[in-house]
Amino acid sequence: MLKFKLMFDHVKKIHFIGIGGVGVSAIARMARLKGIKVTGSDLSMNKMAERIKTIHGKIFIGQKRENITKNIDLVVYSPAITENNPELIRAKELNIPIYSYPEILGLISKDMYTVAVAGTHGKTTTTSMLAELFIYGNLDPTVVVGGLLKKQEDNFVLGQSKYFIVEACEYKESFLNLTPDVLIILNIDNDHLDYYGNIDNVQNAFAKIIAKTKEYIVCDLNDENIDKAIEKAKKINQLAQIIDYNEEEADIKLSIPGEHNLKNAKAAMIVADLVNIEKNNALKILKNYTGTWRRFEFMGNTENGALIYNDYGHHPTEIKATIKAAKEQYPDNKLLVVFQPHLYSRTKLLLNDFAKSFGLADEVIITDIYGSREEFDDSIHAKDLVEAIRLRQGFGGQVKNAQYISAFDEIKKYLELKTRKDDVILFLGAGDVYKIGEGLIKK
Repeated sequence: MLKFKLMFDHVKKIHFIGIGGVGVSAIARMARLKGIKVTGSDLSMNKMAERIKTIHGKIFIGQKRENITKNIDLVVYSPAITENNPELIRAKELNIPIYSYPEILGLISKDMYTVAVAGTHGKTTTTSMLAELFIYGNLDPTVVVGGLLKKQEDNFVLGQSKYFIVEACEYKESFLNLTPDVLIILNIDNDHLDYYGNIDNVQNAFAKIIAKTKEYIVCDLNDENIDKAIEKAKKINQLAQIIDYNEEEADIKLSIPGEHNLKNAKAAMIVADLVNIEKNNALKILKNYTGTWRRFEFMGNTENGALIYNDYGHHPTEIKATIKAAKEQYPDNKLLVVFQPHLYSRTKLLLNDFAKSFGLADEVIITDIYGSREEFDDSIHAKDLVEAIRLRQGFGGQVKNAQYISAFDEIKKYLELKTRKDDVILFLGAGDVYKIGEGLIKK
């Protein structure tokens, strides 16, 4: 595709800081598949980094100055990387061109017909739905998604048409690098408060991306925060046409559970209509959509016949929706949830909301907080969440047992001992908690 050829025409080697990130790894795969040498670093090896290794990318565990060499033509870094990162500092010393991952997406977006999917929750699922609608609707799109498309087994699809479908992340206002022709806003919630501070600033960020959108804004006008963001956007620029996706009246049938997924599908259907994908064909494509990696993903069965599911949900709203979907699909099965909190700041700021979100689970295990980009904070602990859940027992929830277990191997042993045939084990979190589930799968 011409845009990519022009962007990397004279680039022979790229280094990616934070290459294990879902988004950054997509660009790394794109570069490697074009024949460009790829190196990258991350704090630990994960599934995305392993995928780069399989196509002969070089991965460094740990981020060090010596990973940046003079023969590197370009450095791309994750938004989670801080200014004091040793590789970033070294790249600046060597005057190597440096781009953030959102800036690279912005360069791709600039000259393409861009469909950007924004919102606090549901971005990956909706982007994946759109990818399938465009691919099987014969529109040959380029896609960057924050998960693995099941049928393509990839987080990046290189198309030959003008269409660019991209997951638009609001963290640090990353999505403002994009130039959307069509913008989906699924919802606006109180997340990334470590950066934004309050919901008002979150609305301000969404107002800016709304004001940048050229043709259509597809959103939920029943969402109070979206409504406020639109009003703020009107003060910045004359707005594109606004379409409420709740007005989609097609009889959508999905093979994945959850009311939240039906809303995602309605937004996707609106966009399909805007680009003239025939409605019956679109409905058929959505009916055959089977989800994406780490979004209520069935992993397999344990030796004793319990069902194992994995979900990326790490915000109270996402947790509540996922647990509700699990109970809708398995109303009579015992549901055990293993949750790994993501970020000290999020756990502290939303502690009471987290405590309320597990109400439909029968049993909850909380493991240590996955600090990710944050430094250790001893003012909050996973045990604080366990205590908050216990305090809510008997107040509208069915949680019979909430406990803290630190070691993954201890959680695995506990689940092997305590679960029975047809119990449902749901691993929740944006960290590496899913690895417990991988160890439980019947060989």
